[in-house]
Amino acid sequence: MYRRRREFLKDSLLFTATSLGVGGGLLSLVKGRRSDQPSSEPPDASRLDFATGSTYDTREAKTPYRDVTSYNNFYEFGVDKDEPAARSRGFQSRPWTLAIDGEVSQAMTVDVDQLTRWFPLEERVYRMRCVEAWSMVIPWIGFPLGDLLKRVEPTSRARYVAFTTLYDPQRMPGQAAHVLDWPYVEGLRLDEAMHPLAILAVGLYGRWLPSQNGAPLRLVVPWKYGFKGIKSIVKIRLTAEQPPSTWSVAGPSEYGFYANVNPAVDHPRWSQGTERRIGELRRRPTLPFNGYADQVAGLYAGMDLRRFF
Repeated sequence: MYRRRREFLKDSLLFTATSLGVGGGLLSLVKGRRSDQPSSEPPDASRLDFATGSTYDTREAKTPYRDVTSYNNFYEFGVDKDEPAARSRGFQSRPWTLAIDGEVSQAMTVDVDQLTRWFPLEERVYRMRCVEAWSMVIPWIGFPLGDLLKRVEPTSRARYVAFTTLYDPQRMPGQAAHVLDWPYVEGLRLDEAMHPLAILAVGLYGRWLPSQNGAPLRLVVPWKYGFKGIKSIVKIRLTAEQPPSTWSVAGPSEYGFYANVNPAVDHPRWSQGTERRIGELRRRPTLPFNGYADQVAGLYAGMDLRRFF
């Protein structure tokens, strides 16, 4: 938590200095950290077969591949933004199985590659808003989470969906540090998980997910802050009770279970009213539900969104 505060303050100072015209070196840092990642998709990566033109796609400019794959929050590989890309290079995401159990009629353990044969893959160009007040636009490749949940047949008791990340400190060196309680866990209400905007992603920019972005399987819920997008998922469990959420346990006054993007509810240490799109200088207004209010606001009718943040 201490290092994250320092990083936020550092980014804020860099943005202020660049706005005052303090040279191109700072400008490159404001736009996002650079690495040896290419600016476009790597030519030697395996291409996926997927459908394009989703009705949910944003028309905003996509964040460059280099930024999407080198500016990452993935504490299992380190707490700094550039550490996941460097420290996950040897990470093997095959073989990989996903267990689904709990309040279901058809519990199963399935190979991740079988999932891509069961469900047609499609591209979803979504906005992503981090709780740290930066954002991206990412062309994910995946399939609706709801399609998988229907296959396991939730029981009448199922009200929530809990997710668990792989726990293996030898393969994920960041788990050797006690920064968070491992393994990383997250959760959604069942109706949120069944919403067609919620997907399980297996790729981005037309290729398989890089390790630093959550290979081989991650959750994408575009109307929520990015920490809800749990990565490298090994287990999904349907429950009757609200499951724990790693960041909500670590800082309950700062990170709520719902984590809906809400510019009217500030983080205790910074405003959520604006955001910095990676690759841009100027800050832009944060949109309610990250711009997906027309699709998802009805899920929270009658709820106090300040209390249930």
